[in-house]
Amino acid sequence: MKEIMEDSLVKQAERITGDFLQEQVKTTYQIIGKGMTNQVYVVETESNKVVVRMNDKDTFPNFIKEKWCIEQAAAVGIPGPEVLSIGIVDETAYMIQAFVEGDNGVDSSVPKLNVWRRLGEYAKLIHSIQVKGYGGNLIDPVHGEFQSPSHAGSDGSWQGYVQYNINSLTEHDRLIELGVITQMESQRVRKLFEDLKSEPFRFGLNHGDISLKNTIVNQANQVILLDWNAEVNVVPHATIAQLMHYQILGLEESPNVEEFKAFIDGYGISGKDLSDIRHFLLLRAFDNLRWAIDRNPDLIEPYAAFAKQVVGMIMD
Repeated sequence: MKEIMEDSLVKQAERITGDFLQEQVKTTYQIIGKGMTNQVYVVETESNKVVVRMNDKDTFPNFIKEKWCIEQAAAVGIPGPEVLSIGIVDETAYMIQAFVEGDNGVDSSVPKLNVWRRLGEYAKLIHSIQVKGYGGNLIDPVHGEFQSPSHAGSDGSWQGYVQYNINSLTEHDRLIELGVITQMESQRVRKLFEDLKSEPFRFGLNHGDISLKNTIVNQANQVILLDWNAEVNVVPHATIAQLMHYQILGLEESPNVEEFKAFIDGYGISGKDLSDIRHFLLLRAFDNLRWAIDRNPDLIEPYAAFAKQVVGMIMD
């Protein structure tokens, strides 16, 4: 069954490319294992080589958003793949990009510190892109306006997001029962979240997954940024918190201590900001755990373990 599935995906990728380029396809191969949610194929014709990314049609807004982000980033000097076309065919959303020659940042011979420093510079540039709103849904590409879907307890705004997490800190909190916090720590966390709520934060565009695996380093040692999962959120907090998150989990793609420092240097962040960012990370960890409790019980255990680690970092 799996082979039939893969075979039909290859055919789908070839059909999409052939129709777009109006050329006969010569070879196709799948890109595996850099942790993408899409099915990704490289398709070659006589005169072109492209990357086709496919997913089900409901994810088409993500391709619209990614194309927008790549174009905005290029305008501030961040190299990315050229987007040739996006669309929906049958039940499949797709994006066709020009193939980028080079090595994945994970495998490149360029020192990883250099790539991380460059990613710090890129993050700073990304945060300078003009956006409005808050959240992960691009609702108005012309004005760069983003929105977060509302849910029970939150109206989808940043203030609503923080308030929901403050209101959830009750004496019958599942987080106490799960051993993430004690009753006493809950009071301290409430104070931290109240402080976050009153902080006059700057909101900006975040790439969503800055890591070596989402880069290609070309012959000229230029770092090309791929694979956006963008949102508008507090900057630089959301971006740095994501790197801290990977570090705590010990993920392969997380920067080591020196690489993290290179990223921070590239961005130009002070130590004072880092303690605020840990509080933001705690907020996010609690919010994700509450989502798992409501929607995805299988994730409660790992999310609770992570949240407990962040509490340990902050309460020491």
